[in-house]
Amino acid sequence: MVNEIIEGFLTAVHLISTGDPTVVEISVRAVLVSGSAVLLSMLWGLPVAMLLGLKRFPCRFIVKGFFTAMLGMPTVTLGLLLYLFFSNAGPVGPLRLLYTPTAMIIGQAILVTPITVSFVASAIESVDPEIADLAKTLGASEIQASIAVLRESSRGVLLALTTSFNRAIAELGVVLMVGGNIAHSTRVLTTTIALETNKGEIALAIALAIILLVIVSTLTLTVSLIQRHKMSRPAELEKMRT
Repeated sequence: MVNEIIEGFLTAVHLISTGDPTVVEISVRAVLVSGSAVLLSMLWGLPVAMLLGLKRFPCRFIVKGFFTAMLGMPTVTLGLLLYLFFSNAGPVGPLRLLYTPTAMIIGQAILVTPITVSFVASAIESVDPEIADLAKTLGASEIQASIAVLRESSRGVLLALTTSFNRAIAELGVVLMVGGNIAHSTRVLTTTIALETNKGEIALAIALAIILLVIVSTLTLTVSLIQRHKMSRPAELEKMRT
C-alpha cells in the first residue's frame, strides 16, 4: 500500500509539472465556479451584513442567530434541497439548471452566504461607532458613512472572502448533487478526487488533492500577508511622525 501511495504521488507530480490537460481543465473550472459563487454571495450577503452590523431593529438577534446556525449547514442537506428545487418537477425546472455550472455556483453561493454575513457583520460591529458619526458630521450621506465603516472593517471582509472561497472549493455535497460530476462540464476538484479514488486511479486523485491544497494554502497565505502589511503601515507612519 505504501508503494502504491509513493508511486501515485510521483505520478501526480509528473501530471502537475507537465500541465496535464485534464488536471488543468478541472482545476480551472473549480476556481471559476467557486470564485463566482463567492462573488454572488457577496452581492446579496454584504447588504444583509451591513444592515445587521450598523442598524438596531426588532428580532435582529434572531436573524444573526439564524446565519450563525447556518454556518454548520450539512452540504448534502442543502444539495438535496437544491436538487429538488432545480429538478424538472421543481419550481425552476423549466430553466434546465440542474447539472450545470450555474446550479453549482448558486448552490455554493448559498452555502457560503452565512460565512459572508456572520464574518462581515461581526467585523462591522467591531468598528468604532464614532467613525460613522464623524463621516456624517463632515457631510457624508447615510450610504457614504456606511461605506466608510465598511472600509475600516476591510480585514473582516477579506477574512470572509477567504473563508468563503476555501469552503466553496473544498465542498463536495452540493456540487455533486446539483452538478452531477459530468466530464468536461461540471467536474471539479472535489468530485473528481472522490471519483478517481473509487476507481482506484490514485495518481490523478493525489494530483488534484495537491492542487486543492496549494490553492487553499496560497490564498490564505496571500490574504495573511496583505493583512499583515496593512497592520504594519500605521505603525510605520507613527514612527515617521515621531
